[in-house]
Amino acid sequence: MGAWIKRSLLVLLLLLMIQLVQPSRTNPPVDFARTIHASLSVDPAVASVFARSCNDCHSNATVWPWYSRVAPVSWLLVSDVKRGRKALNFSDWQSLGPEKQQEILPEICKEVADHDMPTEEYVLMHPRAKLSRAEVQSICNWAHPVRQFGSERAERD
Repeated sequence: MGAWIKRSLLVLLLLLMIQLVQPSRTNPPVDFARTIHASLSVDPAVASVFARSCNDCHSNATVWPWYSRVAPVSWLLVSDVKRGRKALNFSDWQSLGPEKQQEILPEICKEVADHDMPTEEYVLMHPRAKLSRAEVQSICNWAHPVRQFGSERAERD
């Protein structure tokens, strides 16, 4: 048997063996009262963008694609989702205090305006997640802190 065949079989065996190490792909339960939608008035267009382009990493409603079951890609995806939820979790918005919530809103705008979110890797695998200029503008208009404070004051009066 040729050396390249032995190496190929060894690589194949290794790939099969690493499939046994599967990370936990979890979606914790969602309590609507703790979500961003329960706390803030989220424009329907913005909510649609969040659902399409953000929720897989920034909520407890991750849709795990078939390749999330294939190591080593599964390891990367689970790690990315954990990191994304830790940075911002729309499903657990209430865990942030009101001041932190208001601090994060302009950061959401900055991330999408700078094309840091959604990430290039995510858009590569999910082309529909790419944001148009109009969608970025909608998010920024919604996330602007003056608007949020103003609407809350108007609701109280």
